[in-house]
Amino acid sequence: MSIVMTGGGTGGHLAIIRAVKEALVNEQRGTSSEQPIGSSEEGVGSNGEVTGSREQGAGSGLVYIGSQKGQDRQWFEDDGDFDAKYFLETKGVVNQKGFGKVQSLWMMFKAYLHARKLLKQHDAKVVFSVGGFSSAATAFAAKTSGVPLVIHEQNAALGSLNRLLKPYADVFISSYLEESPIKAYPVKEVFFDNARIREKVETVIFLGGSQGARAINELALSLAPELKARGIRIIHQAGANNIEAVEEAYRGLGIEAEVFGFTTKLADYMKEADFAIARAGASTLWELAATALPTLFIPYPYAASDHQYHNAKFLVEKELAWVMREKEIDKQKVLSLLDEDLSKKSKWLMESIERNGSRQIAELLQNYL
Repeated sequence: MSIVMTGGGTGGHLAIIRAVKEALVNEQRGTSSEQPIGSSEEGVGSNGEVTGSREQGAGSGLVYIGSQKGQDRQWFEDDGDFDAKYFLETKGVVNQKGFGKVQSLWMMFKAYLHARKLLKQHDAKVVFSVGGFSSAATAFAAKTSGVPLVIHEQNAALGSLNRLLKPYADVFISSYLEESPIKAYPVKEVFFDNARIREKVETVIFLGGSQGARAINELALSLAPELKARGIRIIHQAGANNIEAVEEAYRGLGIEAEVFGFTTKLADYMKEADFAIARAGASTLWELAATALPTLFIPYPYAASDHQYHNAKFLVEKELAWVMREKEIDKQKVLSLLDEDLSKKSKWLMESIERNGSRQIAELLQNYL
């Protein structure tokens, strides 16, 4: 018997898979400490398959099915918590045209047939899908094989595949929908553990993602002299390709700032900060909320279905954050937010954001076994 996890392509999707997978593995370790977790032997097969031990009871009962495209292999190819991992040959369909769309659909159909075989081979009792083109083949295979389908939607504006499959899902989970059986977003516990009330702005963090955001970089540099005058420290995620240019710009201003691209210390940086200016990707948004960090969101304007704006708007309507479109950025308005009662925002965030999302989803999936 197995729980099959699918979906990805981007970090926002894959972070959910990882969080729920870790909750499932931790639950196993808690209930049966002698049960080995993950596979004892691993090899690479055809079609990008990475397969683990086949001995009954020798693994965690978790299987991952993703795509050779996107970031799936980067995240999970070496992850020993899965009994088996498969990376099928698929690519996105929505943005393709003409022959490219036909080719994508044909690849998806072949992957769908492969996924049906994998679900039977692993005696899948439930498929957990987070959306993205990586999940399409396995999600459709689940519905045509009689395997229950549980979907998690990360954004306030539904992704195209999740929107299509929502009526057919056995369970549809979204932190933005009142009818969702689980409201808590799968955020690592460390972010909740780091939550604190902010009384005064002593440190500002700018988060443009690991790839950076030009609008946020430019805003940070324009605010830097005033922040220095106020004695406010700057932490700045400028993006891997922008680090040298941004560091040089700070030096030109005579300002010391902690500048980085990708980091494994994001939870620590958020804990240190008293105010954040950030993009509104789902994972970042909920991590900031869990840390009770008052945030001005500047959504990426070209996100599919404008989902970053709608993510931020969900918190703004509850008076838990602020949002400003790139074209509406106003330096003086941003500075005025630093003078607001941030303790009230922090307190409301701590009272409003529910924890244990990963564990709740893990328990739901375990029930199918």
